[in-house]
This record gives sequence, C-alpha cells and structure tokens, in this order.
Amino acid sequence: MRYERNRLLYGIMTIIVVALGLYSRRISYAIPDFLNTYLGDALWALMIFVFIGFIFKVMDTKRVALIAILFCYSIELSQLYHASWIDNIRKTTLGGLILGYGFLWSDLLAYAIGIGIGMIIEILYKTLRDK
Repeated sequence: MRYERNRLLYGIMTIIVVALGLYSRRISYAIPDFLNTYLGDALWALMIFVFIGFIFKVMDTKRVALIAILFCYSIELSQLYHASWIDNIRKTTLGGLILGYGFLWSDLLAYAIGIGIGMIIEILYKTLRDK
C-alpha cells in the first residue's frame, strides 16, 4: 500500500512535538518523576521520526522508523565521545538539545518508545484515512 505523507501536516507535527518537548521541561515540576525522566527523550525521538517522515514523504513507516532509531542511537552513542570541541558544542543550549550531554542506556529505551508511538499514530492515521 502506497502512502504519501502530507508535508504540511508533518511539518506542523514536527513543530508541535518540539513545542511539547520544550514545554515538558518548563512544567517538569508537575510531571511525575518517572515520566519526567524519559518524556523529553521520547518526544525528541518522536520529533526525529516525524521529521524523517517529512523528508521522505513516500518511504514506508518501518524504514522511517529504522532511520529515526539509527539516528537517535547514533547521537546517544556519540555522547561517549568527549573532546573539547564537541563538549563546547554540547554546552550551548541548541547543542545540548541536539547532541545531549551524557550517555544513558535508559535513553535508548525512551527513543524506542517515542518512535514506536510515532509508528502507531502513523499506522492508525493511514488505516482511518483509507476507510
């Protein structure tokens, strides 16, 4: 089944997920600790999934998810590398949001959950749209 993503919709969804991620940091005091620990990472991975879908508008969902998870895991693994030049980038707000600060195994699970949520939403949307 061929599915062509609407780039306007995916662009808007990317912006919404970014806004939710930034907002989740602002209201972290109101979010339970367990959820708060992983919410930002899951939303970051969801944003990557949606953005990859935006870029590759006819690629199937599984491939979009694979690219997104490989990207997220690569960024996480890069946090094991510490050199002054990359640590200086990480010290900036944007650099820290994109590259992260330190490697955590639990982040890999949060990324998988965020991308899994993206896959579920996309599959449900396709199913409902095609009915």
